[in-house]
Amino acid sequence: MQEKIKKEAFDVLDMKNYRMEKLPIREKSKFENFLMQIGAPLAIISFLLLMFFVEVPFLKNIDVNTLSESGKANFNSIGLQQFIYSNKAMLAIFTASLILWVTEAIPNYLTSLILIIALVLTKVLPEEVAYAQLGHKIMWLNILSFILASMLVATGVAKRFALWFILKFGKNSSTIMLSFMVINIVLSLFISATTAKAAILLPIMMVVAAVYGASKGDRNNFGRNLILQNLFQINMGASSFLTGSGANLLAASLIGGAIGSDIFFSQWMIASFPVALGLMMIGWIIGTKIIFPIPKNERLPNISGGMESLKKELNSMGSFSFNELKSVVIFGLILGFWVTDKWHGISPTAVAFVGAIIALMPKIGIIKWNDVDIPWHLLLFSAGAYTLGAGFKVTDLPSISVNAFFDAVGFGDSTPFWVLYIVLTGLMVFSSLFMQSKTMRTMIFIPIAIGVATRFGFEIVSLALPVAFLIEHVYVLPFNSKPALLLYSTNHYSMTDAFKFGISMQTIAWVISILMAMTYFKWLGITPNGLF
Repeated sequence: MQEKIKKEAFDVLDMKNYRMEKLPIREKSKFENFLMQIGAPLAIISFLLLMFFVEVPFLKNIDVNTLSESGKANFNSIGLQQFIYSNKAMLAIFTASLILWVTEAIPNYLTSLILIIALVLTKVLPEEVAYAQLGHKIMWLNILSFILASMLVATGVAKRFALWFILKFGKNSSTIMLSFMVINIVLSLFISATTAKAAILLPIMMVVAAVYGASKGDRNNFGRNLILQNLFQINMGASSFLTGSGANLLAASLIGGAIGSDIFFSQWMIASFPVALGLMMIGWIIGTKIIFPIPKNERLPNISGGMESLKKELNSMGSFSFNELKSVVIFGLILGFWVTDKWHGISPTAVAFVGAIIALMPKIGIIKWNDVDIPWHLLLFSAGAYTLGAGFKVTDLPSISVNAFFDAVGFGDSTPFWVLYIVLTGLMVFSSLFMQSKTMRTMIFIPIAIGVATRFGFEIVSLALPVAFLIEHVYVLPFNSKPALLLYSTNHYSMTDAFKFGISMQTIAWVISILMAMTYFKWLGITPNGLF
């Protein structure tokens, strides 16, 4: 009887019922718990074996001529034996860190702190270089982006825009889906945390799903499409822009360091945004027309006056405030400078610095420091990833291991570009099926792409940048990303539903990336002419 009363008391149209803290927490599976238990011992054993007991074949005879310029410089300064030792230590630390990150035996930020001090104690990196990664300009851009995103959340601009757009254009199931597509693209310009975007939109999605007949576990194809489409769009929106996620920024930093010049915001956007937008449209068609076709009775609201609850929520926010106007103006100016960075030369970090200072300025600003939500655990994790990147650069381990691999499998220097492109992009896309961290995948596959390009004499950008554009394809299974886990908790779709839609879109994205390499990327000068 009490359960019945509780069920009746639950208002499916009340947005407050769908806050993150009220969603059920997914329990780890037996396999995930098993991984957590063996993670730490496996990491320790791997480190000790690689560091002290196992002779790594490709590190015994290093050909100096195959090293990068930074690798050659380090080799000449420390000598052969120390160079081999540094590479062994780098490999041992990287392998142990990878195991800890994958198994989640300890928090990822703690793994980063351990690997930073390990690189110092093994003398792979001097303290000045290892500790300085927290002050990397991309790290600052991450911090500043969170400050600016907090400005939008604190003032309510992001929520107001989403509610207004849905009420204005969401008249039926098709326009609802397309409205969320536009909302996700706009929010991706300003909010770099995909989880934050999911959290902002989640209550709105849940109410809309209820209006169209999907609530409290009553699944239908509209609800499946609404949540899965948003998960896909959140990630594709992030892939559209350099500031879309910290992993994008890390990839750009690694590529920029390898080529000796910056990857511009405008350069990334012009290449990636049209492809991401095309994938969103394809995902909308595949989802609503083929995999989960929406029947006629789900194409219009099922609850009479249901959309009024969203209107009520919007009205409760009051009139458009002066602070909201200031936040829109600040972000509009920041976006203008970001988009035109290739022409004026002011870095995105410097632009964000000015914007954050204005936003925090007493009296004329918009938010106080206590209103800023900065996930320091994620930043510490990123600092560890950047320190690994510095270690890779000093030891040249990616180039050495890539050369050894291709020599072992018999790939000659005449291997066609298209073979390398297909293999590298495929690895990046489908690696997300078993790796949760986008940053970790970036740290693995971007250096590999750089090493492959260097070995075979291709421009680094031609392989590394297309691989970077595929970082955000993390939507197939609940554990593939935090937004995937969050939206899976809504109970609007099963793991099988997510897999069917997700694996379809991953495969399509891989094929389209190959087609872009043959056409659009070639026209932009990213991929070389005559090699496809």
